[in-house]
This record gives sequence, C-alpha cells and structure tokens, in this order.
Amino acid sequence: MHTMTTDEMREQLQDLLADAKRGEPALIVEDGEPLFMTVPMKLGLDAREVLLELAVSLYDREQVSIGIAARIACLSISEMIDELGKRQIPVIRYSAEEFEEEMKYVRTLADRG
Repeated sequence: MHTMTTDEMREQLQDLLADAKRGEPALIVEDGEPLFMTVPMKLGLDAREVLLELAVSLYDREQVSIGIAARIACLSISEMIDELGKRQIPVIRYSAEEFEEEMKYVRTLADRG
C-alpha cells in the first residue's frame, strides 16, 4: 500500500485507478492525516459483505454513528439495527454514569406509583 496526498491524488488519478486494478490499496492523506483509503474489490470478493463488515466494525468501535454505518453498508437504519442485533452488538450504549442517571429516573417513577 502506498500513501499519497490529496494533491497527488488529483494529479495522479489514473495511477490510483491502475493501482486499484492491480489490487493495491492506497491511503490518501491531507496535511499528514489519513483522510480515506482505497480498497480494491478483487474478483470473488463480495463487495456488499465487505461494506457491511466495515460498517459493523466502525460502529462497534464507536468510530461512526449508526446512520453513517447504515450508509456505508448501503442499508436502511432498521436493517443496520437488525445486522447489529445478529452480531449481538448493542445499538443503544450507555456509559456507567448515563445508566445510573437513567436508573435514578426510573426509581423516581416507581416511587410515584
């Protein structure tokens, strides 16, 4: 895998496409920071499955929202929720503090009844 700047990418788009056809990924950086990566889809590779796995992984690591994950996977949000459920990945995530706040609220409701 090679790295190029966004300026180099603009100037060398044909080279980037040729690299992809040869199966070489590339990392595109801007101001020294990774911006995006090209990942060639070789024959026999199920692009939809790759996109789904990428989306699930990014969501599970809290790198993207569920909406962005759904867009990456080319799914609706409800379909993405189903996919996460199949993998037992929680859709709603509470920190310990948030959970305690929710429980306090639930207790106040229980005390009223």
